[in-house]
Amino acid sequence: MAERRVLVLFGSQTGTAEDTAERVGREAQRRHLRCRVQALDSYDVANLIHEPLVVFVCATTGQGEPPDNMKTFWRFLFRKSLAPSSLCRLDYAVLGLGDSSYPKFNFVAKKLHKRLLQLGGNPLLPVALGDDQHDLGPDAVIDPWLLALWDRVLALYPLPHGLEIISPDVRLPPKYLLHFLPEDSPSPEGGLQLPAAPRAEPSEQCPFGARLVANQRVTAETHFQDVRLLELDVSGSGIRYSAGDVVMIQPQNCPEDVQQFCQLLRLDPDRLFVLEPTEPGTALPPLLPQPCSLGHLVTHYLDICCVPRRSFFHLLACCSPSPLEREKLQELSSAQGQEELYSYCNRPRRTTLEVLWDFPHTTSAIPPEYLLELIPRIRPRAFSIASSMLAHPDRIQILVAVVRYKTRLSKPRRGLCSTWLASLSPETGDVRVPLWVKKGGLKFPADPGTPVVMIGPGTGVAPFRAAIQERVAQGRRGGEGLRPAPHPGAGQAAVGAAEQQECSPLPGWECQADARGGGRSSAVGAAAGGGPDSRPGTGAFGSPGAGPALPVRNLVLSLAPCTPPLSSAPIKEPAKPPASGLILGLSLSQPGPRGWIYPASPSPMAAEPWWAGGTHLLGVWVWHG
Repeated sequence: MAERRVLVLFGSQTGTAEDTAERVGREAQRRHLRCRVQALDSYDVANLIHEPLVVFVCATTGQGEPPDNMKTFWRFLFRKSLAPSSLCRLDYAVLGLGDSSYPKFNFVAKKLHKRLLQLGGNPLLPVALGDDQHDLGPDAVIDPWLLALWDRVLALYPLPHGLEIISPDVRLPPKYLLHFLPEDSPSPEGGLQLPAAPRAEPSEQCPFGARLVANQRVTAETHFQDVRLLELDVSGSGIRYSAGDVVMIQPQNCPEDVQQFCQLLRLDPDRLFVLEPTEPGTALPPLLPQPCSLGHLVTHYLDICCVPRRSFFHLLACCSPSPLEREKLQELSSAQGQEELYSYCNRPRRTTLEVLWDFPHTTSAIPPEYLLELIPRIRPRAFSIASSMLAHPDRIQILVAVVRYKTRLSKPRRGLCSTWLASLSPETGDVRVPLWVKKGGLKFPADPGTPVVMIGPGTGVAPFRAAIQERVAQGRRGGEGLRPAPHPGAGQAAVGAAEQQECSPLPGWECQADARGGGRSSAVGAAAGGGPDSRPGTGAFGSPGAGPALPVRNLVLSLAPCTPPLSSAPIKEPAKPPASGLILGLSLSQPGPRGWIYPASPSPMAAEPWWAGGTHLLGVWVWHG
């Protein structure tokens, strides 16, 4: 009889595919199959030819891109040198997770399924395409697909004689064991180990602890949106980046939430333990020191502020000693209870910690060794880098809009990472932020003389701030970058518009560079909620010291408002067009067109409204190329 084992490999960006893969692994255990669940890039793909049965669970990110933790596997699998019969012994199934509102819906799963077929693999089922846009989410596809999958698997690998499928109500053994040390054991020094000078390039497995240099609010205190400009020192890290790149930051839970969680579960945050996997070959969670304290585990690893998924309620029901609470938890974890689960959790954005408050008898009975399966790890957050290494060597600057909003719950919802970053102060001591850098999808021309139109529908101004800083720095070095207009006295037109009227200057946006011909060219911009510096002499349109109307060659559009003195009164289209290339004016409050653009042309052209109401365009910068 063939060995009854299955390998579950996942590619996950936000954790949804990983959660689904863990669910497949648990269901395999209930059918007495030996099962391993691994990220695709942590698996030695050369061993794939020896696997009898593999289930692939893959998300699609961005515009048809594979998740970060399967890119190495992806490149290997599409080598042209692989023989068409490479995987002829492999039985497989592919489950895709995506969003049908994107053009390349589940592109990765479809392409993976096709490639495995080309290499001789034997599909057990057609590829499944979970859709976030479905009323019941991806589970509408996953549930029936899994039932069909296990029918096929059990036909190939029948249950051993005398064994039955383990009931879903029975709690499976934990993935890890927590061996608690004596209470008088000395605490490990230093807490979270963040190398000041890593031996390897900083990554998710080995982040660099960057020192916080500055944390400045750049919007007015009276403005509804709190936007922070943070500066981080990455000296000695070996980190290099360019405009358009992304910094990944590993956040942590706030002390108040950690304290509440430990009280609810009756945990001593200072108690030390050593983590040990129950199955040989299971990797330990990254970044958890050995030994580790419960307080450290909750602060740095468990995402107690995330909205819990369906699997959370299923495991919680298995731990519940209360019949009343167990019945409700089983309902929320069932296929029939998904609409109620959405109304209870997803719509109001109820957190894991708040759910635990609602089930006190169950919460107090949760065994500590199930915490790592019950609550997902804290995911890193991505921020567009808002600075240039040419202008700020060994520094990374980011613009962070602090997430805070209301739902029907009485307590405002807060973003985990942005709230944590906003709370940090360099004045309290040596504050470290775990980070690493990734290449971004936004690429700027290598030739600094290339005119650029920058439009940021959701990206914010950070990458554009970095690009302008970089062009200014290049101009200082080689006479390129931002250049003055071709006639004397060339000034600059900088115009912005916003739905909000409370604005404040954003430091660091005045980028003035000496250039050929003795003129001066400047680039002025703003973050969401902030505005360009319109002090006298900057040449901002409508501000004191504004220069004459000039032809425009480079236009920058982004999400940013402009400070007064732009009038918030309705703007009327003039009867006679002005000189070509001039942006005439903008309205801060008027619905409908916000202003008019006259395209650069030898002859005047009729004005065309460049933006209509109903969609937010929060800013425009113009400089001469």
